[in-house]
Amino acid sequence: MSQRLIWWFGLMGLGGVAFGLIGDRRPFGNDMFAHPLAVYFITVGIALLVLRFASRRPVPEIISERSLLAGCLVGAVTFLIGNWLAAHLVGS
Repeated sequence: MSQRLIWWFGLMGLGGVAFGLIGDRRPFGNDMFAHPLAVYFITVGIALLVLRFASRRPVPEIISERSLLAGCLVGAVTFLIGNWLAAHLVGS
């Protein structure tokens, strides 16, 4: 596994857990786009745009499309794990 993929999956996992831990508190408001999972994926999208313009190459040349999708899945699963941890371990 290349260094880029390790960073991609690691940051997606860490970001998912971090946003999941704050998910119950709804710090961004109660709107649909203010849900922490939506804010998380909006943040990921902005980061990918920054990567695209900084490298002056299309993102799929840097990270394959399959790895992009797998990273998003990792982020969603770790969001749910962080949300579960916040509800059951921190909240009790």
